[in-house]
Amino acid sequence: MATLISQNVVPKDKSEKPKRKAALDEPSPLDSVQEPDNLKGSDSVKPKKKKKERKESKEAVTEQEAEMKKLENALFGSLLPVTFGNDSEEVDEPNDDSALFFTDRSANSVLSVYEDDVVKGEIVGADNNAKRKPVWVDEEEQKVNINIAKVNRLRKMRKEEDESIITGTEYVTRLRAQHMKLNPATEWALFDSQAKDDTSDSDSDQDNGDIDTIFQTNEDLVVKGKSKLLPGSLEYARLVDANAQDPSHGPINSVQFHRNGQLLLTAGLDKKLRFFQIDGKRNTKIQTIFLNDCPIRKASFTPDGSQVILSGRRKFFYSLDLVKAKTDKIGPLVGREEKSLESFEISPDSKTIAFIGNEGYILLVSTKTKELIGTLKMNGTARALTFANGGQQLLSTGGDGQIYHWDLRTMTCFHKGVDEGCITGTALTTTPTGNLFAAGSDSGIVNVYNRDEFLGGNKKPVKTIENLTTKIDFMKFNHDAQILAVCSSMKKNSMKLVHIPSFTVFSNWPPANRNLQYARCLDFSPGGGMMAMGNAAGHVLLYKLNHYQHA
Repeated sequence: MATLISQNVVPKDKSEKPKRKAALDEPSPLDSVQEPDNLKGSDSVKPKKKKKERKESKEAVTEQEAEMKKLENALFGSLLPVTFGNDSEEVDEPNDDSALFFTDRSANSVLSVYEDDVVKGEIVGADNNAKRKPVWVDEEEQKVNINIAKVNRLRKMRKEEDESIITGTEYVTRLRAQHMKLNPATEWALFDSQAKDDTSDSDSDQDNGDIDTIFQTNEDLVVKGKSKLLPGSLEYARLVDANAQDPSHGPINSVQFHRNGQLLLTAGLDKKLRFFQIDGKRNTKIQTIFLNDCPIRKASFTPDGSQVILSGRRKFFYSLDLVKAKTDKIGPLVGREEKSLESFEISPDSKTIAFIGNEGYILLVSTKTKELIGTLKMNGTARALTFANGGQQLLSTGGDGQIYHWDLRTMTCFHKGVDEGCITGTALTTTPTGNLFAAGSDSGIVNVYNRDEFLGGNKKPVKTIENLTTKIDFMKFNHDAQILAVCSSMKKNSMKLVHIPSFTVFSNWPPANRNLQYARCLDFSPGGGMMAMGNAAGHVLLYKLNHYQHA
């Protein structure tokens, strides 16, 4: 390298040029001497030749210097001399790293670096804190303008509402930012997160037990918290009638949802049992079954959803097997003379059907064999029944105004108490958990009791509901026992919904602008999201209860 750099030293001939030029400019004493005419022509040619030779030598030196610069730049990429092996001496350079970095631009220029940067002592990339320049830049991006307000999917990249046109470079920048927003980097791949993972190892070990239990069950991983229903006004929406595709030609006596929440049965005095698929929009009819010799007074699914029990004012009843699609006529029951089996209840375990018989008798029939397995006897006439404690106990009320508690395992009555203010009991229902039960009478009074307190000797009701004035025909708790529906078929719009936690009726029910006609039956869907009500006009009104998410 020293050899190549030394060749840049200015030649000796070049340094003598000014001296020669000055000597020529000075007038010589010989010039004043007049020469003979014959010598002037011969001597005038010599200065011209010397001048031409000096010019040629000057061009040769310039070309040689240019050749040397090209060679040095091609090999080393720097115009400044570099000294090695002398750390103690400071080199007069603006930046110590300037000679160690260069940008190869030999394809575009003879020089390998920008001369201006070298003179200033600033080489691109020498400063560690400086922003790195991209390897390639599309110059067309600055020339292109994009209207982001015109295309719908690009409007989200606007920073201001009235912004419309941006440059191509700005468009690319915003696209990258949007991509990073939608596709964030994975935290586990970052170095910083490794330290966090080390500190959280102890916590993760404690959660291993919970994680293992998740995979051992088939329950929902995310369950919404159960919120309490507020009193006052009930939020609901009217949907298409459940039987809009095939209304009944007689009063509706029974409506009930299947356990799946999508199938609804309706039955009435037109002797037809109808099934509808409930979606709130079309409510498609699935099937109709006609019973020629039995106007249907009551129809009900068994809790396991495999059968439908139908009865009327006949000494027999029907059983419909939903799996085999087969209808069986059963009765009369052996040893019994009842001419009507129109009122019955099915136990929650789907094992027992309890029919109301004559003279205070309660007939217990097996759902499997359809045979009489036992009878219970009240002092007065039996009017209403309901099961409790998972089907092991039975509650009954009737003409003597008392409420009986029966143990079906021993077929005995273990408690009897007077329903306060009741002369004749006409309706009875319990909550799904069995902690509360409601008793309705022919005077329109509904008493709500705490079952444990009632069995303990406290016969005072928790709440007495006096909003209706005619005989209570039907009552029903919803799935979480926050709503109690009470209706009477003796008067139009005679139906109330009671908020159980506060024991107050909802002020906006029944709807002020809707005539419910004579309500006869009602049912809530398994999830509580829907409520179906059948009336004497043959319509089944369907409502969506907004508080509950599922049907």
